[in-house]
Amino acid sequence: MQASRQRVNARLWAAIASDEGSAKLQDAMIHACADGGKRIRPLLTYASALAVGGSVEQADAAATAVELIHCYSLVHDDLPAMDDDDLRRGKPTVHKAFDEATAILVGDALQALAFELLCADGVGVSSEQRIDMIACLASAAGARGMVGGQALDFEAVGEAQTLEQLEKMHSLKTGALIRAAIRLGALSHDLCSAEALASLDVYAAKLGLAFQVRDDILDEISDTATLGKPQGSDSGANKPTYLSLLGLEVARTKAEELAGEAIKALEHFDEKAEPLRRLADYIVERLN
Repeated sequence: MQASRQRVNARLWAAIASDEGSAKLQDAMIHACADGGKRIRPLLTYASALAVGGSVEQADAAATAVELIHCYSLVHDDLPAMDDDDLRRGKPTVHKAFDEATAILVGDALQALAFELLCADGVGVSSEQRIDMIACLASAAGARGMVGGQALDFEAVGEAQTLEQLEKMHSLKTGALIRAAIRLGALSHDLCSAEALASLDVYAAKLGLAFQVRDDILDEISDTATLGKPQGSDSGANKPTYLSLLGLEVARTKAEELAGEAIKALEHFDEKAEPLRRLADYIVERLN
């Protein structure tokens, strides 16, 4: 995990660094992507590539691209018009460290850079596979994925939600990018089979929900210093959560069950999928 984090961090800095354009914008982009994040999505991308017989080198562009999309989403989520948060990864949010206009531009720039990386020569996959990767990330980031889930999240504020409605919202808001991270890792290896992709999609769907359940638990039981962002922000904003519907103990059990179902989806994979299995356990045991 540490090696993968260092790897993607180096590629983030290299991708952002430029002698052209605004120095302020570049500094703000670095601030948005700086150390402090868990880098779970690129970790999943690398682990997925290994699981299907690929390499971390083949998955570099995909891992970096998915983290750029994640960082962009956090910058925009934190804006006053959205969640209005002052703290992210233990530091002032981008609109606090710089200004709101710069934060909007940072998000725009990070999103564009993600697709630039997937289009660039040297990704290490065929042109056809590269198009599939671009389409996968675009779908996960847009109205049928992360952005659509965020819209549902805002519509749900103060409204009673069923468990089915909550799962639909989180499968888009959080789960879509996690599913994309895992699929991109597999697609970075040209020899990945359709059967392997189908099993990884099941793993990813279960893991994405488990991740969000654990997030809801931590929002309730952890503290701001540990989380690196305001504790209790979701309940304070009157947003429906798994805890508000299920209670703490049932939510814990659900997260563990989902992680177990994710691991079961990998039963036909060999030891090369062990990092994915261990990441499933980590996601439901993490402290931030």
